Amino acid sequence: MRRMFGLFVILVLLISAFSVGVGSTQDDLVPVNLQLQWVAQSQFAGYFAAVDQGFYEAQGLDVTILEGAVEIVPQQVVASGGAEFGIAWVPKVLNSNEQGVNLVNIAQVFQRSGTLEVSFVDTGIESVEDFAGMNIGTWGFGNEHELFAAMRAVGIDPDNPDDVTVIQQPFDMSLLLNGELDAAEAMTYNEYAQVLEAINPATGELYQPEDLNVIDFNEVGTAMLQDHIFTNAEWLAEEGNEDIAVAFLKASFQGWIFCRDNPEDCVEIVLDNGSTLGESHQTWQLNEINKLIWPSPAGIGIMDEDLWAQTVAVAIEGEVISAEPMEGAWRSDLAQAALDSLAMDMEDLDLTGEEWEPIEVVLVEGGE
Repeated sequence: MRRMFGLFVILVLLISAFSVGVGSTQDDLVPVNLQLQWVAQSQFAGYFAAVDQGFYEAQGLDVTILEGAVEIVPQQVVASGGAEFGIAWVPKVLNSNEQGVNLVNIAQVFQRSGTLEVSFVDTGIESVEDFAGMNIGTWGFGNEHELFAAMRAVGIDPDNPDDVTVIQQPFDMSLLLNGELDAAEAMTYNEYAQVLEAINPATGELYQPEDLNVIDFNEVGTAMLQDHIFTNAEWLAEEGNEDIAVAFLKASFQGWIFCRDNPEDCVEIVLDNGSTLGESHQTWQLNEINKLIWPSPAGIGIMDEDLWAQTVAVAIEGEVISAEPMEGAWRSDLAQAALDSLAMDMEDLDLTGEEWEPIEVVLVEGGE
């Protein structure tokens, strides 16, 4: 079914390739690199699907996806010309721009934050105020801003050990599970599931959501925009590159729509691309990622200006940046052009996901 869907879409797109695409034959394909901020997993499923289903090729692009790692900074890769496009959290790119590069957000794919602070019920942590005097975990590396802003908002200074003990945790939930942390940073789509994939020694069964308390920074009011597609403003200004960007966004949006509507096939694509995480974990992750993207009220990739303003305000308050970003730090015209072209090609294609509903995912031990 996945292959049949892909072939149908490719045939439709080839008919209209010249409307937005930058090439129409194998010989014409424009090589493009996309730098991820982490390894292959469902967080980036839409891009892997766009390759697998031929969406990029139909737009005249030969896209190579570059996986990330702790030592890889997508902003640096894009700024230095190692990739035309990158994926990163908005505050990290804003900070990089203050350091002298000129990167521009051209599609805000994630419409909301996926960051949580997770604790066991028996710690009594039910609000940010309850962090006082506790051992609170964060990964650092620019992932701590939502947490720190939330603490400062209730009078807890994250830099004052008399207020709270902040502990840098590894990129897993081991310190929470062994009791070294009272609360740990987690993403809805990854580390939170890692706890639910672990055995509760008191019951001999997997931990359940009711065993945990969760602080959601979207509800607290310090959420910051996360995964978006960015490029180098200088590269974008070169002749023909806006067309490449629109073609790239068009195919990328198709990839995410495919993953919304075909989650099982999409998970298979991610696993085929070398993910080290298991099928149930990747299925959970894709379901949660879809929650961060859909609904997209103005269409996938279009910026929510209120959340941009909140992200900037939190970034300034936390000294991630010293002042408002320069005009042009984001633009939605290219994403809108991609959406308009998709709507023209496939009138019934759902670009907002207003009716989308998450699936029910059954986790297994270790996420296998």
